Amino acid sequence: MQRSVVVALPEGLHARPAAQFVAAAGKLPAKVTIAKTGGTPVATASILAIMTLGVGSGDEVVLATADDDADAAASIDVLEQFLQQSA
Repeated sequence: MQRSVVVALPEGLHARPAAQFVAAAGKLPAKVTIAKTGGTPVATASILAIMTLGVGSGDEVVLATADDDADAAASIDVLEQFLQQSA
């Protein structure tokens, strides 16, 4: 299962937002990866991997998981909502 999301966070996934994103991902039942569109996926549990993506506001990313069940969908929903915060 995967979903494309446009990042609305004003700072993108840098420093503090990246730490909050990793913390949120760590509480989820499914393991999710994130990648810039066309890029290599990295684990959402790794703050260093997230920061090396260089995701900025307005960038499109792909959230994906190997699972295809309710936990996977809920996990992607939570991370999508985080990325779509505009303030």
